[in-house]
Amino acid sequence: MQRLYDFLRRHPTWVDATWAVVLLGISLVGGVAGGYGSPAAAVPITLMLCLVVALRRRLPEKMLLLAAVAGLAQLITDVEIGPADFAMLVIVYTVAAEGARWASRFALGAGLCAAPVAHLRWPSDQTGLAGNIALTVFMTVPFALAWVLGDSIRTRRAYFAQLEERAARLEREREAQSKVAVAAERARIARELHDVVAHNVSVMVVQADGAAYVLDAAPDQAKKALETISSTGRQALAEMRRLLGVLRTGEHQEAGEYVPQPDVQQIEDLVEQCRGSGLPVDFKVEGTPRPLPSGVELTAYRIVQEALTNTRKHGGPNAGASVRLVYFDDGLGLLVEDDGKGAPHELYEEGGFDGQGHGLIGMRERVGMVGGTLDAGPRPGGGFRISALLPLKPAH
Repeated sequence: MQRLYDFLRRHPTWVDATWAVVLLGISLVGGVAGGYGSPAAAVPITLMLCLVVALRRRLPEKMLLLAAVAGLAQLITDVEIGPADFAMLVIVYTVAAEGARWASRFALGAGLCAAPVAHLRWPSDQTGLAGNIALTVFMTVPFALAWVLGDSIRTRRAYFAQLEERAARLEREREAQSKVAVAAERARIARELHDVVAHNVSVMVVQADGAAYVLDAAPDQAKKALETISSTGRQALAEMRRLLGVLRTGEHQEAGEYVPQPDVQQIEDLVEQCRGSGLPVDFKVEGTPRPLPSGVELTAYRIVQEALTNTRKHGGPNAGASVRLVYFDDGLGLLVEDDGKGAPHELYEEGGFDGQGHGLIGMRERVGMVGGTLDAGPRPGGGFRISALLPLKPAH
């Protein structure tokens, strides 16, 4: 049954042609029996009206005009109303549902005029004036109902088409948002990887150089440097596993495989690591420490990590640094300064803080994502200063 229904939906003209043949048969039988008019005129008019039914969905506007011509021919040739005139109701409905607007309005007007004109042309002698009026109104109602039904179908189709278009647009917007989210996540991972690699590899290179320098003269110091390289490398691997883990989908990771995301509490460990690598760092915390949003804590950690890494890389010999964390009521303040004098001035320009365009740009992106502010630039007398204010609630 479903196959038959699908076939009929795919071939509407065949369905209409079948009904046209049925209407033609009824009209010819009724015409012979009832004698609606001269066969020479009635047969062509009947064929035209049946053709209207057969092609109503393929050529609605043209079939409407053909039906109007057939109606005028009936009036002129005195072919009375017969079964084939049912085609006029059908075409009025079809044009109202599927035709152009001008055709729909024309169909409504012609349909409302059809019954009165027919009764004027072929008045009933068996009823009085009131009866003729009532009969005219009765015959006009089907045309009005056919047009109203067709117009409501048109409106409903337009409504569903609008819903489908809106759903498709929302789907496209959702896909675009997904792509933006993926790009943002990739950028975040790139920043994280840059921070991890830049900091930890820098520490490992410094320690390796120091170990090679004192290997013969001070084996204990060389051993300590190698231990620092080992622990730093393990930390870097653990953080990289955590970052790369977000790229994996559909895999079950063992609990504890990835280290937690860095936070403010780990800044002290970061400072100790820098001190162990030979960079003097003064670290102070002001205010009352308290839990902060994870985004704020990660941003604070990465800013300090990036600043100390660049101090070690570009500050020159005998450079020192200081880190200040200030807990305000509505946010967290950061101040990282160094007194290095070995870095070329251009390394501190916007976008070139680490020599590859990821330093200050990456910091500003991180701070901007949490709604904070960042100020960075050379210090009077030498060195570099980075200050940031990270609010607890992003600015709207």
